[in-house]
Amino acid sequence: MSLLAYDFMQRALIGALITGLAAPALGIYLVQRRMALIGDGIGHVALTGVGLGLLTSRSPVFMAIVVASLGAVAVELIRERGKASGDIALALLFYGGISGGVFLVALSDGKTNANLTAYLFGSPLTTSREDLFVMAVLGGVVLTVALLLRPWLFAICQDEEYARVAGLPVRALNLLLAVTTAVTVTVAMRAVGLLLVSAMMVVPVAAAQLVTRGFRATMHLAMALGLLAAGAGIAVAGQYDTAPGATIVLVAIALFAGLAGGSAVWRFALRRSRAARPGVAAGRRTGPSEPDVEPPDVVLQG
Repeated sequence: MSLLAYDFMQRALIGALITGLAAPALGIYLVQRRMALIGDGIGHVALTGVGLGLLTSRSPVFMAIVVASLGAVAVELIRERGKASGDIALALLFYGGISGGVFLVALSDGKTNANLTAYLFGSPLTTSREDLFVMAVLGGVVLTVALLLRPWLFAICQDEEYARVAGLPVRALNLLLAVTTAVTVTVAMRAVGLLLVSAMMVVPVAAAQLVTRGFRATMHLAMALGLLAAGAGIAVAGQYDTAPGATIVLVAIALFAGLAGGSAVWRFALRRSRAARPGVAAGRRTGPSEPDVEPPDVVLQG
């Protein structure tokens, strides 16, 4: 009997696929901006939100969205005003977020340790219908922002000063990107956990960059690789009874390693092919009267 015949496996697979699709779609902007680890920092801040929700008996997902969004906005404002470097802002997220989460969980008398572990490392097999609905809605929001606002978001990630001169609302777009990152972390919280969420935002994008040229092609391939890693990770975890979140991330890393090895072999074969061409070209010469001049380099535009 197939594991997908069980409702909990179907919900786990759908939730993981939502994460695999949404996380790279947003993560490509963070990679372009050289802020690949921001997802980790916001994940630690979201832990404070989860702890606050568990302590007050409110929805941990809702509280995680609120606290993570506030933290992401604070870091963006600090970065914009130049009062602290990006590294310091990330450090504040890391240490303050995880310390606040542990502190709030301790105040709850340790009654919710099992739930906290599920949020830290992911627990897709326990995803309920309500969890799946929330993930689908939040994932749809992330995809809408990442795809519909792609030209604008790409502009501010590539050259913020040029985007400002061009008349784009740079501050509003930066804040929107920060909040959307927080929402993405919350979407992935159930599938891969807060401590591994950054991997699904970065690894598929890094793998896609090995074999594509152009922002749009990289985004689409990264989303496809995210889907593949999520689906294969759930299948392997169900078959061998491994931790689903960690398995998904390991599959994504394996895809990266495979593409890295394949691209290296392709480049080696291409160099060998080009090295054989000068002898063929020399055989076409008609005599010593021809000038031995290399053709000018061709500059490719765009």
